[in-house]
Amino acid sequence: MIAEAFQKVFGSRPEVVVRAPGRVNLIGEHTDYNNGFVLPAAIDRYIWFAGRKRADRRVRAHALDFADVVEFSLDTVERDSQHPWSNFLRGVSKYLEEAGHRLQGADLVFGGDVPREAVLSSSAAVEVGAVAFWGKLLDLRLDPVVAIKLARRAENEFVGVPSGIMDQFISALGREHRALFLDCRDLKYRHVPLKGDVKIVVCNSGVKRALAHSEYKVRVAQCREAVEQLRKMGMEIDSLRDVRMGDLIMRGKNLDKLLFKRVSHVVTENDRVREAVKVLEQGDLKYFGKLMNDSHKSLRDDYEVSSRELDVLVEIAQRQPGVFGARMTGAGFGGCTVNLVQRDSTETFNKAIQEGFQKTLGLHAEVYVFEASGGALTTGATKA
Repeated sequence: MIAEAFQKVFGSRPEVVVRAPGRVNLIGEHTDYNNGFVLPAAIDRYIWFAGRKRADRRVRAHALDFADVVEFSLDTVERDSQHPWSNFLRGVSKYLEEAGHRLQGADLVFGGDVPREAVLSSSAAVEVGAVAFWGKLLDLRLDPVVAIKLARRAENEFVGVPSGIMDQFISALGREHRALFLDCRDLKYRHVPLKGDVKIVVCNSGVKRALAHSEYKVRVAQCREAVEQLRKMGMEIDSLRDVRMGDLIMRGKNLDKLLFKRVSHVVTENDRVREAVKVLEQGDLKYFGKLMNDSHKSLRDDYEVSSRELDVLVEIAQRQPGVFGARMTGAGFGGCTVNLVQRDSTETFNKAIQEGFQKTLGLHAEVYVFEASGGALTTGATKA
């Protein structure tokens, strides 16, 4: 489809086609900015790029999902407030050049089916897809982790959106039927099998995350304050990742009550991620589901980032046959839940969510059914 769209716009077949997937985090929420552990999976929804080289240094980009087009020079890459979607491409191009890769102009078309505003990282897929596109088009030799850092830099510094590195990491290095265990401190990672005939099901509450941005900043500040207080109590730590629950109970007695709850979530969530890796490698989906359920309780009660809508979706899900586990995913205060569901139960699960959410809150939930997919830098690209 993307090759056909390119031909329709530019009148010829593209030289290269690449794609980058969205992602969902299975467990490990609000741990990334505390140098902790996460366990995301790439999903089988993608942002696709198709393009060809030009003889000059200009880029002509068509965004199919926005029915919009921009043109810019690689000699002067600047932010574009009129076409903000193009800033992801501009940022990647700018930082590739700064890294010593002399780019050539290109005609390109991109678009896909990663749902926007559903906490599935369509923006990271655009950034990683852009890196993969330039790499394949111009035969650039890009170290995967360096490429991931560059994509994140485009989002943080050029687009101006604060984020951890998880989204770009999994979009680049996901693998089919596997999750990715990532240490956010040293960026060591390994792939973890998702054994069994299961689907990853995401339920979108449809509630805009109005508080997510401001409360995210509050949680980050609270975690930093907790680190400072714990240091004053004699704990030698660089981040909350270094705290163990036993030490927190023994030595954090004078910690502010609210901060104690925040630290408790981060510490136990890191423990849950490490335990999740073990049980998934053993093929124990039932126990993994329990860890997902416990994660939601912690996010709801200790980190206090859930919402009535998310709690209802989780409660409905946990009552359904064939459901291993359910929890909120993302920053919180609206957005989505993630559920691990037996394949042959997905249809009845979808119906139960739709009916239960409507009956309880009078709201409609979007339900997406995914499988774990390969990343942009693990599956390669195709010459068209």
